[in-house]
Amino acid sequence: MSKIKKIKVINGVYWVEIKEAELYILCGCPADTVKHLKKRGLIEEVEKEGVVYETGPNVILLSDVLMQNSSFSNLTEFPVLQMLYLQGMIIPNHPNNTGMKPMLIGTEEQVKAQMEYIYRGNYGLVSIDEMIEAGATWAEAQEMMKIKLKFAFGKITPSNELIDSRIVKNTNIEIRNGVFIRRISFNKYQISYQDEKVQVDLNLGAGELYDPPYQLGYHFIDREYFAIIHSGEGDGWDLHRPCMASVIIFQGRIYIIDAGPNILASLNYLGISVNEIEGIFHTHAHDDHFAGLTTLIRTDRRFKYYATPLVRTAVTKKLCALMSMQEESFSSFFDIHDLPFDEWTDVDGLEVKPVYSPHPVETNIFFFRANWIDGYKVYAHLADVTSDEVLRKMITNNPKENGITEEQFEQIKAKYMYPAHLKKIDVGGGMIHGNAEDFREDKSHKIVLAHTSKPLTLSQREIGSSSAFGMVDVLIPTNHDYLITFAHNHLKNYFPNASEHELNYLLNHPIVSYNAGSLLLKKGQESKYVYLLITGSVEFLHAKTGKHDTLPAGSFIGFYAGYLGLHSPETYWASCNIHVLQIPSSSYREFVSRNNLYSELKRMEENILFLQSTWLFGDVVSFPNLAQVAKKMQKIQLSHNYQIPLFQSEKYLNNPFSANGNADEDMLHIIADGEVAIKHIDNEIGRLEKADFFGGDRTILGHHRKFDLKNVKAILPKDTCLFAITATVMKDIPIVHWKLLETYNKRIRAIYNEVQ
Repeated sequence: MSKIKKIKVINGVYWVEIKEAELYILCGCPADTVKHLKKRGLIEEVEKEGVVYETGPNVILLSDVLMQNSSFSNLTEFPVLQMLYLQGMIIPNHPNNTGMKPMLIGTEEQVKAQMEYIYRGNYGLVSIDEMIEAGATWAEAQEMMKIKLKFAFGKITPSNELIDSRIVKNTNIEIRNGVFIRRISFNKYQISYQDEKVQVDLNLGAGELYDPPYQLGYHFIDREYFAIIHSGEGDGWDLHRPCMASVIIFQGRIYIIDAGPNILASLNYLGISVNEIEGIFHTHAHDDHFAGLTTLIRTDRRFKYYATPLVRTAVTKKLCALMSMQEESFSSFFDIHDLPFDEWTDVDGLEVKPVYSPHPVETNIFFFRANWIDGYKVYAHLADVTSDEVLRKMITNNPKENGITEEQFEQIKAKYMYPAHLKKIDVGGGMIHGNAEDFREDKSHKIVLAHTSKPLTLSQREIGSSSAFGMVDVLIPTNHDYLITFAHNHLKNYFPNASEHELNYLLNHPIVSYNAGSLLLKKGQESKYVYLLITGSVEFLHAKTGKHDTLPAGSFIGFYAGYLGLHSPETYWASCNIHVLQIPSSSYREFVSRNNLYSELKRMEENILFLQSTWLFGDVVSFPNLAQVAKKMQKIQLSHNYQIPLFQSEKYLNNPFSANGNADEDMLHIIADGEVAIKHIDNEIGRLEKADFFGGDRTILGHHRKFDLKNVKAILPKDTCLFAITATVMKDIPIVHWKLLETYNKRIRAIYNEVQ
């Protein structure tokens, strides 16, 4: 019988088990990995010495890169918590507390980043000075630190006291008990024990994603005046439901509360495109409320980030520790709007009040209200709260001791009990979550109990109700069709010079809904309609490459086939339930002709279609941004052996791509036809083909860049045609920014390993 067992869990994630050596290795660790392991039976509940606890991994092998295909590959916070607490490794007198610690193994860069990310995930801000720098007064910081230390049993513990680590290189390194590992190549490892060996490949293929652990039903969501969509009622361990979250609709606009794992999948099931999100209200930095932040960067604009300065600072430190980047980078991806504690702030007509909630990391709960005929309608979102029992145990009359005073307890309790028309409460229990019984006398009209993986008890059901994914509570109904408003805004972006009566001509065509999976256009089909996507998203398949990408709300589908009368070059289908403005192709051609738009649209056609075929621009970049980039593109033919320096701060002379020959301009290059070799000195570290890209890192990435390497060049092995784009054009498109950073890190890693 084989001594090593290897099981594929999901794309890019494997389980390697050497039972004889008591070693269970989780290889790859994206969001919600613990849930996948439970579903596969690789985490089980067992009993020993009268104690019930979970089995699971005791070692995590990290991906060489943090991000693959715009998703986090390394999110170890919850798997490490599962080892420490649910397996019992850190619990005193537990039968599974043998002195063995969880272990992280991988490259030095990733191990270091994960240790710091876990540290910030455990504690948030770790000193009074950090709290004061984030805006707290000295007295406030003192009180908060006493609460934090009470949760932390009196000590802020560095990650290396809780977790072991091994740096893996290209030679055999012992993990434990005679099990060895070595790095074969990029993201590929060999694990050996005695005379047996297995290999694991942590790379995601082109177009592959990390699958969510649950399937949710597709929904059509009406855009109301003020409504709450229940988009998550579970916790970080719930196998069947997303983590506690909500979606707010106010005057048709979409806001989300928190960004848990697999948030993009949840939004897709709700028929919401990521580009429809106006902003996020963020409660705190624990992974079940935080891990989806990078998914939300998958848009072509920075969306608004709302939290108190304390929460925003803690989130920034954790995200930047995870990504090994400087903290000012946070504003490259989000439009920051700080909110004061305990005050109502107007957010485009919706009023919001954040309130401090005691928790191991900085946390604010939220109250939202909107004025209506009979007064304010209030929604309260209480994640994560602390139970009365835990808070009472914190009470002390000694000002030198960690904890809270009796007066602070009463203030916290009063804020929790503020009445609302709808209140969603964390009832996860334990040391850091709430208890439903504490809200038995709450005067709110409706209470929803959430943040738990367990069914509600009969006693809990006397206090509040559960809520299924996609259920909607309408606090103020609408008498306005916001879909018409959205369609008008999109058309105005497309055709800024068209008159209102011409736009109304297009708007008078029907708005039609399609179910998820519906085909809108088939490859080779002559379209009868042009579709303006109003809500949701549409996927399309590249006929030549076989890859598929996503078009967000606001996109035109069949745009060129419609006004040129051509056959569709790709197949388009609804990735969720969608609404579209359905315009007959004949009507659309008449509109183009009357407004003399043909020559203008024709001029950009080739460039836009090319951009949509690339990985860099083909996913969730809307037409207005594509048009801006397309206008700046220059097509230039270069001879073989032409060289372009990369990864340098220095300007290079005789820049052939600059509009005026100015060497100051930093350019992004996309291959239109031909090949490009990336070389460090004389060693080739990558070969790029049509639609691949290089350059632009000096301007776009700025302080993300950690290396200033000389002797790295892009060399043309044969005559090649390139599109050149001034890098500043793309600086404010977050998804392009993000993909450039992901690609830059992979190439730097390849160069670094080649140098080593």
